[in-house]
Amino acid sequence: MSKTVLEFEKPIHDLEQKIIEMEIMSSDSNVDMKNEIKKLRKKLVDQSKKINKSLTRWQRVELARHADRPHSLDLIELMCDSWVELHGDRLFGDDKAIVSGIARIDDQRMVIIGQQKGRTTKDNLYRNFGMPYPEGYRKALRHMKLAEKYGLPVVTLVDTIGAYPGLEAEERGQAEAIARNLFEMSHLTVPIIVIVIGEGASGGALGIGVGDRLIMLENTWYSVISPEGCASILYRDATQKKKAAEAMRVTAQDLREMGLADRIINEPLGGAHRDYKGTAQIVKDVILEELAEITQVSVEKMLAKRIEKIEKMGAWEVK
Repeated sequence: MSKTVLEFEKPIHDLEQKIIEMEIMSSDSNVDMKNEIKKLRKKLVDQSKKINKSLTRWQRVELARHADRPHSLDLIELMCDSWVELHGDRLFGDDKAIVSGIARIDDQRMVIIGQQKGRTTKDNLYRNFGMPYPEGYRKALRHMKLAEKYGLPVVTLVDTIGAYPGLEAEERGQAEAIARNLFEMSHLTVPIIVIVIGEGASGGALGIGVGDRLIMLENTWYSVISPEGCASILYRDATQKKKAAEAMRVTAQDLREMGLADRIINEPLGGAHRDYKGTAQIVKDVILEELAEITQVSVEKMLAKRIEKIEKMGAWEVK
């Protein structure tokens, strides 16, 4: 059960509490409450489905930011049969906001790169709240090149509120580091699968977000700016974030309709934060399925399709 309860999750939380209480009462007494518990469980499933169908764009943004939502390392630990993390960009340092390493899922070896947030205040400071520095993007690129050298596919897990905007990041070439990754990923000669597992904000997400497939978990968002940022600019009022989220169309469903996302991964009932193992198993299956499909074509055709995909993301208007 999730520790953090959002406003629209309270009906689910209340039912879960009732089920727990009845199970305790049943075990502590001779009263048989199996039928009542069974009815409540069915009601819980029905209520969860009803809430999921009626979620607004802003509520999906809230789920993407849920305090208990699984992060990159959570999924990596549950998905992978082996994982060796690699550190450093060999230029400045090791950015803890990006984790990267060589992994094996079943018989498939790959390089996995993920943006990593923290949970506690101490951990968030250590991970810089999941906001990478330039050395993080350079570390990611170094490991992509390593993957290319040994013919390993690359899987990236996107979950960031943006690249770190501080002075020291700009001094070390934040914009150049992201731009370099966009350029290099566009013609990397191994398959690249990009999976948005939480938030995908601006160039911070794009820095590891170019690939052959853009896949999004059901309750995630991806946009050039956050709803709060958009509201501050357009409406001069950050509290208009719900209105901005609707206008921006930031959810996985929106991006799929616009042709930007290739696939949506359905999360366990109630959201990924309620079932880490179930989420990891679904993501694992999708990774193996997509890699099997991508590797059926030649490198030349794969690159041509990747460039075509990128070109379709915008439109040229000649005046």
